[in-house]
Amino acid sequence: MVAGEIIQGVATTVANGSSTVVQKYVDCANQVAPDPGNTTWVLLSTILVLGMMPALAFFEAGLLRSKNTLSIITQIMSGIVVLTVMWQAFGYSLTFGPDQKGIIGNLDHAFLINVSYDDCSPNAPNIPAAAYAFFMMMFANITPLLMTGAFAERVKFKAFIALTVAWEIIVFYPVAHWIWGGGWLHKYFGVLDFAGGIVIHTSAGVSALVIALYVGKRKEFEKYGGEFPPSNLPLAVIGAALLWMGWFGFNAGSALAAGNIATSAVASTQIGGSFSAIVWIVLSWLKGKPTTVAVINGVIAGLAGITPASGYINSQYSIGLGICLGLASYYSVVLLKHKLHIDDALDVSSVHGLTGIVGSLAIGFCAELSVNPNGANGAFYGNPKLIGTQLLGVVSVAVWAAAWTWILLKIIDATIGVKIDESEEELGLDLVEHGEFAYHNISLQGNENHYSSVNSAHDFFK
Repeated sequence: MVAGEIIQGVATTVANGSSTVVQKYVDCANQVAPDPGNTTWVLLSTILVLGMMPALAFFEAGLLRSKNTLSIITQIMSGIVVLTVMWQAFGYSLTFGPDQKGIIGNLDHAFLINVSYDDCSPNAPNIPAAAYAFFMMMFANITPLLMTGAFAERVKFKAFIALTVAWEIIVFYPVAHWIWGGGWLHKYFGVLDFAGGIVIHTSAGVSALVIALYVGKRKEFEKYGGEFPPSNLPLAVIGAALLWMGWFGFNAGSALAAGNIATSAVASTQIGGSFSAIVWIVLSWLKGKPTTVAVINGVIAGLAGITPASGYINSQYSIGLGICLGLASYYSVVLLKHKLHIDDALDVSSVHGLTGIVGSLAIGFCAELSVNPNGANGAFYGNPKLIGTQLLGVVSVAVWAAAWTWILLKIIDATIGVKIDESEEELGLDLVEHGEFAYHNISLQGNENHYSSVNSAHDFFK
C-alpha cells in the first residue's frame, strides 16, 4: 500500500514498516467524500445570497429620498465587510462551535481553525465544512442589515457600525446557536426554522420596531403620512428583482443538498411570494391604484414569510400561507405606520418581522415529514404540540432581540449618540455623513458651501 493512499474514506500512512489508519470523512454521510453536486449547489447558493445584500441596498435606496441614497448603500456595503471579518474571526465558532450549556458555542474554530475544506460538518453531512461555514456567513451578514430600512435617513454612521457589531454578537450569534447550532431551543424542544424565519426575520424585525420607536419620527412624517416620495422606483424594482432571484439560494440552499427538499423549497418560495404579492396588488387597487411599491413589497413579504416553512410544507399549503402573509404584512403597515404613526421607514417590522413570525408559526400547523424527514409533522398531521414548540421559539427570540436592542441603543446613545439632528436630517445623510451626492447636479444646488466645508474637514469623527 502506497504511503498516503486513501481508500473508501480511510487514510493510511506507512512509516518504519508499520501502518497507521486514520478515519476520514467521519462527519460525512456514509463516511464518504462530500458530494460534488451538493457542494456545487451550496456554493452557488452562497453567491446568490451574497448578491442579495447589494440588492437590498438598491431596493432601499430607491425607496428613500435622493439625499439619503448613498448613506443606505454605504451602510450595507460596509456592513458586509465588517460582518464577514467578524464571522471568520469568531462568529462561526460562537454559532457552530462545541455547545456551551445550550447557549453559545466556544472559540475552538476561531479564524475557521479546523474547519475542513475536505471533511464535512456535523450540521451539513453532504458538503465540506468550509462550504457550510461560508454559506452561513451570508445569513449572518444579511440579518442585521435588514434593520437599516427601519432607521433609514436619521441614524449616525458610527452609531450604525456600533449597533451592528454589538447586535450581531449579543443577539444573532446566540439565537442562531439556539436553533441551528445545537442549542437549547432545538436540542430540548425541537424548534424548527428551515432558512431563517425565527433566527433572521423575527430577530431583525422585532429589533427594527424597537429601533424605530427609539429614534422617533423623521421630520415631516405627518405631512406625507409616513410614505415619503421614493427617489428612484426603477432602482428599487431592480433591487427587488435581485432579492427575489437570490431568495432561491437563501431558501433552497438551506437544504444543503441538491435534491427533493431543495426542489420543494424552490416551489414554495415562488408560490408564497407570488400569492402575497397578489394580495398587495388587490388591496392597493381597492384603495386607489395598484402601485409599484405595493407589488415589490408584497413579493418581499411573501418571500420573507415563506422562508422558515419552505423546506417543511407542501406547495398547496404554500398558497394559503402566501395569502396570509400578504394580508398580515399589508394591514400591519396600515396599523403601525398609518394608525400608530411609528416611523419604520421601509416597514421592516411588517414586511420581514411579522411575516417571519407568521411563517414560523405556520410550521406548527402545516409541516409534513413526507416533505422533509428531518422536520416534524404539524397539527394538520396529528402533532398539535408543534404549534406550542414554534410559539416558544418565536417568543424567546423576540424577547431576547427586543430587550438587547433597547439596551444597546441606550448605551450607544449615552456614548456616541444615535440620531442626527433636524438640520442634518434636512441636508441628508449623504452630505452630512459621507460628503457625497448620489445625484450631483440635482442635489448640489443650494448646498455648495456646505459641501465644500464637509470635504475640507480633517476631523472625520467630529
